[in-house]
This record gives sequence, structure tokens and C-alpha cells, in this order.
Amino acid sequence: MWRNLFRKVLLRAFLILYNYRNYLFSLIDYGVKMCGIVGLFAKQKTIESRLGTLLGDMLITMSDRGPDSAGVAIYSEKKSLMIKVTIQSEMSETDFPNLETFLKQKKYSTPRLIINSSHAVLLLNQKNAPAILADIKVNFPKIRIMSTGTSIEIYKEVGEPVSVVDRFNIRRMTGSHGIGHTRMATESAVTTLGAHPFSTGNDQCLVHNGSLSNHNSLRRSLVKRGISFETENDSEVAASYLTDKMNNGANLSEALTSSLNDLDGFYTFVVGTKKGFGVLRDPIACKPAILAETDTYVAFGSEYRAFAHLPKIEEAKVWEPEPSTVYFWEHK
Repeated sequence: MWRNLFRKVLLRAFLILYNYRNYLFSLIDYGVKMCGIVGLFAKQKTIESRLGTLLGDMLITMSDRGPDSAGVAIYSEKKSLMIKVTIQSEMSETDFPNLETFLKQKKYSTPRLIINSSHAVLLLNQKNAPAILADIKVNFPKIRIMSTGTSIEIYKEVGEPVSVVDRFNIRRMTGSHGIGHTRMATESAVTTLGAHPFSTGNDQCLVHNGSLSNHNSLRRSLVKRGISFETENDSEVAASYLTDKMNNGANLSEALTSSLNDLDGFYTFVVGTKKGFGVLRDPIACKPAILAETDTYVAFGSEYRAFAHLPKIEEAKVWEPEPSTVYFWEHK
């Protein structure tokens, strides 16, 4: 009798814990802060002109979720035949002027370098881009490529969000959409390369709150497929996984859906592409995530307070994304 009673009590306790798992996990997450994510998708031009200001303020609001490093990816819808390459160097004071001189000596057609503190955007003719990037890799080994594409720019550094936002003048930037991240390091060293967003494909990037348990085995599998890695960060593995899927024919929704079977751990992903961004939470959904949508924008935040400075937020539809469900917004 006592054994049956014990089993019933144990089963009852398990059911209670399971039914309230999201609430309990949220308490754990809020007690032990673990990275903050923000995102903003402009539906109207009025938001595009303020994208940097709004996204920067959202990121600063999430400061106590990660003091180690911060970064943003800004997308522009301006049509261009030029390739935009965001580069970074810890010796930017010498590397960037030397790079400009090198490019002039090589007589490449119309390269342009726009310097922004430790980062710079290199505008390249599509025809010359592969040769120029190969030359940079050989002749400037301390210059790192943060992103490539026709619309993406990535700025990230060690330090709190406010210092990163101010350092790169994020508030002055305009764009169609953007995502940001403030990091509390769990899987790898605190470095610029280890900061988010991670970009592993043209006009693609990922920010991540959580921790993957099978990233080492997945990394080995991807290396066998010819993919290289810059860090030991589990988020770079997730970004490379999604890029590999999309390079082999999957769209973003299909790639994110496949990750539910292939990635183990707790995670919330926000993934940026040239046209928009997507959101996915793992099946347990223990990492907090909030969405808000109005007639002029869609916003994502790790907490409700990330939306505090957004215009007309009181009129927004606000909800928590469901577990194992892909959400995506894109410009036509």
C-alpha cells in the first residue's frame, strides 16, 4: 500500500513540475542571467530611419543579462552591386591604413574602406571580391572578417552594451532590420570573435541564448564537410549548421526545423537573413523570449523591458513564442 502511495505522490509531483516547467525555468534564468537577445524588423520607412537608435536602446536595456561582450547586425535594403565585407582588427590604427595602401598598390577597381573604430566596412566590386579577400587573408592575418554580403554589417566587441553602442555609433545607423546580443560567456573565452552575432554565410547571422550539449560532436561532423571555425563557441556551431543546411537547398524555416532534431540543449535562436529574421525556441523553451508586433515593426526581446522605449508599444500585440515553432518575418 505504502509503495503504491509513494508512486502516486511521485507521479503527481512529476506532473506538477512538468506542467510548470516553463515558469520554473524562467525563474532559474532570471536568477542566473544568461545572455540577452534583441531584434527589430521595420515594416515602414519611419522605423528604418530610427533602427539604430531603437535597437541600440533595446540592447542597452538588456545589459545585466551579459556584461562580457555585445554586438549588433544591421541590414540595409539599399540595392547595390557592391559586396560589403565587415572586417575587424585589434591593431586597426595600423592595419586599416596599411590595407588601404595595399589595395591602391594592387590597383583593384573601386575598393572603398569605411573605418568605424576597430571595425571597417570594405566595399568591393563583385568581380574582384574573391581575389581581394584572399589577399587580405595572406597579407593581413590579424584582420578578421565579421560578415560578407550585400546588406549586412556586424559590429561587436568585448564590453558592456552601452560601450559597444557608443563606440560604433549604432544610434546613427539606419536599416530594414537588425538583431543584437549581450553575452554572458558559458562555453568559450571572452573575446571579440566569441561575441555575437556569428556570421557564417552571405548576409546570414545568428544570436543565441542558451547552451548546446552536442556542439563538439556536431563541430567535428561539420569540419568533415569542409567547414572551418574561428572559435570554440557553441553558437558558432549552430550558425554553421544552419548555413550548411541552407547551402544544401533548405530555406531558413526548414533549416531551423531540422535543428530541433539535430541540436541538443537549451536555446533561443534569432537568425538574420537579407530579407528578415527568424526566431526559434527549443522544445522545452526554458530561455525567455518575447515578441511584439505593431503596424510599423516586429520586435524581439529576452525580456518585456527590452520594449520599453519602442514607439506605441502599448498598442502592440505581445506574446511568448511557442516551443519548437519557427517564426519568420521578411521584406518582399
